[in-house]
Amino acid sequence: MNTKPLKVSEVNQYIKRVIAGDWLLSNIRVEGEISNFKHHYSGHMYFSLKDERGKLKCVMFKNDNRHINFDIKDGLNVICNGYISVYEREGDYQLYVKEIEKSGIGNLYIAFEELKRKLEREGLFDEENKKPLPTFPMKIGIVTSSTGAAIKDIITVIKRRFPLADMIIYPVLVQGPQAPFEICKGLESLDKRGDIDVIITGRGGGSIEELFAFNDEKVARTIYNMDTPVISAVGHETDFTIADFVADLRAPTPSAAAELATPEREKLIEDLQGKFVRLSNSYRYLLNDHNVRLMYIKRSLDFYNPLYQLQEKIQELDGLFKRLNQVLDRKIEYEKNRLSNLINKLNLLNPTTSLDRGYSILLDKDGNMITTIASVADKDELRLLLKDGIIHVKVVNICKGEFCHDQ
Repeated sequence: MNTKPLKVSEVNQYIKRVIAGDWLLSNIRVEGEISNFKHHYSGHMYFSLKDERGKLKCVMFKNDNRHINFDIKDGLNVICNGYISVYEREGDYQLYVKEIEKSGIGNLYIAFEELKRKLEREGLFDEENKKPLPTFPMKIGIVTSSTGAAIKDIITVIKRRFPLADMIIYPVLVQGPQAPFEICKGLESLDKRGDIDVIITGRGGGSIEELFAFNDEKVARTIYNMDTPVISAVGHETDFTIADFVADLRAPTPSAAAELATPEREKLIEDLQGKFVRLSNSYRYLLNDHNVRLMYIKRSLDFYNPLYQLQEKIQELDGLFKRLNQVLDRKIEYEKNRLSNLINKLNLLNPTTSLDRGYSILLDKDGNMITTIASVADKDELRLLLKDGIIHVKVVNICKGEFCHDQ
């Protein structure tokens, strides 16, 4: 019987489910040599584990690899913790690495990672719990071996950078089973004094076994509970311990810890000189500003001076008088023009003006103007007004019509 063919993606999904259901492959430790290592710009790591007879593809995502404290490179023998799954798009099965350790570290490294995860979950590494370092520490506590190179380096750097600071040294063992107890005792003793500004604790570099006193849980909790800021200076730059994560500041070396704890004298002098210059400039700017303000106040006083106000009012009155004259002149000119126009209109309407052109005006005996023959009768006595006098006339005949002839 023929079965329905599966799609490629369905096959890959099925294999992925089968592998995911295998208890061994879901949490597996694999040892091998790294090859084809690539740290992608995204932060993810891609590589293969190989031995003399086989190779296994591996991927370690950014969130899982950010706390790795050693360099991963081709040829390095490691032990990887993770699970096997299928990358469906390519059909490849690979190891998804959650943790990685150098081969041969064994139980110490496992204990370190377990304690680190435990304290991290409890919040002992949180940045908000870190105490700030003092700017000018006048008394520095040091918890370390009195015979190692670390104490010499710390003393040398502090004396060079900030000789004003006093150093209180509490010598302890930094290696061996008794070392964690002595380190805790030294830290607590200096913290109880109340006059220590900052404490440096650490040692020189070494193997993980030699550094393990600073991976002790009691040491970590003692540092976390300190009231005094603590700088951890354990090992060289590539060495990390639990104390480094818990401390308020981690220094890569004891010398670096001394530098981080103290300001540099020459830089302080330079800063003071710079501040003096800025203070002088600020004082000069302040004087200039007050001078400007003083002149402004003086001008304000002049403005509110009664004599100044009187002068202003006199000047304002002069301006008003000048504008009044201008208005009057314009008004008179306007009225002159208007009167001239009225005179011209009267002249145009004045009946006597027609007398100058040879016309006359006929009036009755009472002086009323006669405009029609209907108001005239035979033998009426009339007056004829000319430009230079009056002629008395008598009506002898009345002719109606435009073309009347004498009768």
